[in-house]
Amino acid sequence: MYKTYYTSPIGRILILTDANALLGLWLENQKYFGAGYDLEQAQQEETEISRRVSAWLDAYFKGENPAINEIPLAPQVTEFRSKVLTVLQKIPYGQTSTYSDILRELQAEYGKIGSARAVGGAIGHNPISLLIPCHRIVGSDGKLTGYAGGLDKKAFLLKLEAGEKIE
Repeated sequence: MYKTYYTSPIGRILILTDANALLGLWLENQKYFGAGYDLEQAQQEETEISRRVSAWLDAYFKGENPAINEIPLAPQVTEFRSKVLTVLQKIPYGQTSTYSDILRELQAEYGKIGSARAVGGAIGHNPISLLIPCHRIVGSDGKLTGYAGGLDKKAFLLKLEAGEKIE
């Protein structure tokens, strides 16, 4: 495993890769930072994948909508969480969805599966923030709700994607 850091407008970001894919991307001090990986064992070294992630982040923070399909993602999660993360990746840039919307989509595809609470847990433990856009999830009333990186950062990201002026 390899780790590098990226300095962003919302703070330092840890990028964790192996030789082939992105394993994790966390805002410094976010909940579930490191997702159980032994980060001390990861070598501090840039890889081809981390360079591609950094370029993606550069474009994203310039207000562009970079494609995520050019970066191989390999989140190490349960089967249920993997399904939730797959649905999250379908939420278009600049748009939001709710926990209930995610659950409905999961149930349409897989039948009786999980609950809104289980979906919320899976989203909260997303090990690849930003590229897998958990920040696009809002409460059923449209209000900002939980974000492992902090609600201030979630608000920033949603404003960025909406093309709003950020101060």
